[in-house]
Amino acid sequence: MATASNPYRGFRYPAEVIQHAVWLYHCFSLSLRDVETILAARGVVVSYKSIREWGPRFGRQFANTLKRRRPQPGDKWHLDEVFLRIRGKTHYLWRAVDQNGHVLEILVQSRRNAKAAKRFLCKLLRGLQYAPWVIVTDKLRSYAAAKRKVLPHVKHRRSKYLNNRAEVSHQPTRRRERQMQRFKSARHAQQFLSAHARIHNHFQLRRHRLAADQHRTARDAAFRTWREVTAVADAA
Repeated sequence: MATASNPYRGFRYPAEVIQHAVWLYHCFSLSLRDVETILAARGVVVSYKSIREWGPRFGRQFANTLKRRRPQPGDKWHLDEVFLRIRGKTHYLWRAVDQNGHVLEILVQSRRNAKAAKRFLCKLLRGLQYAPWVIVTDKLRSYAAAKRKVLPHVKHRRSKYLNNRAEVSHQPTRRRERQMQRFKSARHAQQFLSAHARIHNHFQLRRHRLAADQHRTARDAAFRTWREVTAVADAA
């Protein structure tokens, strides 16, 4: 990699340390001090403050590259929203996943009405640039109102029993929210969760549906893509 395009230029620590710290922080429910301790056990002395600076900068960059490299998502979209308490005020995290559990988009908003649902659908369509054959939601009426304006020809299934895939995808977010003792602002939540969703989801291989050798093959492929995305070999 040319020096001018090296994302690690100017940093004291090598690329392997930075990408490993970011990977630990986003793939496991660890605090910054936990990551600091794990690195120290491997002989790398780094402050949790440095890790905190690496997270937003490199996490967002890695996540965007993973997004560009992801395979074509499925044509069945599951949409769901959960509340977030930010500085005493209720916000909502809107999330879309396909039938394979791949995160398509997230958006933090202060409302849960038809306007908010429309905004989320428009953002989702801009990022994917194709429409699904069906969307699955719970019985929130805002989805139906937004869908009539944005996706009028797409089939819509409304049932809380059919939307487990989207609801389960919120679990990593809840764990991180507890570990971080809530988010500081809506902007902070949006920036962190956008990166976290991509990186964490990249290593979620649906192990319960894979044989041991298939899981190892898929895991090796995920790590190979991660090394390419973080450009460790070129930046070293």
